[in-house]
Amino acid sequence: MRIDRRIFFKTAGLIGVSLAVAKSFGAAVPESNEIEFRGMLYDSTRCIGCRACEKACAKAHGLPEPQDELKAGVLRKTSETQRSVINNYETSKGEVFVKNQCMHCNEPACAAACLTEAMCKTKEGPVIWREDKCMGCRYCMVSCPFDVPKFEYHSANPKIQKCDMCYDRVVKGEIPVCAETCGDAIIFGTRRELIAEARKRIAENPNDYFDQIYGEDVAGGTGWLYLSPVPLEELGLNTRLQNTSYPALTKGFLYSVPSVDVLLPPLLLGIYAATKDKQTKDDENE
Repeated sequence: MRIDRRIFFKTAGLIGVSLAVAKSFGAAVPESNEIEFRGMLYDSTRCIGCRACEKACAKAHGLPEPQDELKAGVLRKTSETQRSVINNYETSKGEVFVKNQCMHCNEPACAAACLTEAMCKTKEGPVIWREDKCMGCRYCMVSCPFDVPKFEYHSANPKIQKCDMCYDRVVKGEIPVCAETCGDAIIFGTRRELIAEARKRIAENPNDYFDQIYGEDVAGGTGWLYLSPVPLEELGLNTRLQNTSYPALTKGFLYSVPSVDVLLPPLLLGIYAATKDKQTKDDENE
């Protein structure tokens, strides 16, 4: 059965909410907040559409090199084989390029909807998918307001593919490959630094920029921030999303969740673990 994304957002009784309730009981308070969320600033006024970031991303994550052509007006989307795409738009100021990938929300709906914490917001900032915890429910896909996570339907061992902001590099103090490869349009840093830099660019060159930072507030704030020379909708960016985080929609519902719902996620996880163990044994006996 196909789940409509709009209905998903409007439904207060997300199963994933019950997991949040379970987590709240006896949850430890973080000892410090010394690590700020890292993020990326993409300046579309500086992007030349070379797609070097796409190719570097594919190579770094063992995905096929993108072969499709970049054509104005032809929307390319992220997929199970491509975590990042560049599109170009004919705008009121001429041709402008735009990069699309996971937005790495401050309060990600995908993580809130995930029953097993397979989708996880890390303390460094990237939102990552953990294969060993995933039960294949794909709630992350329907919950994402940016329609990012993609499932490998044709794989015998399917994964959820999405940008992870090169988390393995970030934890080692390195920068994501797209920022390392890009000459000028992408920079990596703390979210606070990036917002300050974006505001500085707008203030110093008001004629070059539309006076808004996409991602500063949308969906509760995101790890990817965008600067544009034209109104954001001209670049295909979704301006209809709310500024409040989507998990915040269900916070008031937490107090009315029956205890049976609180126990549901552990039950499902137990079923998943048992099924996985049985499948492993069956494979060994073949």
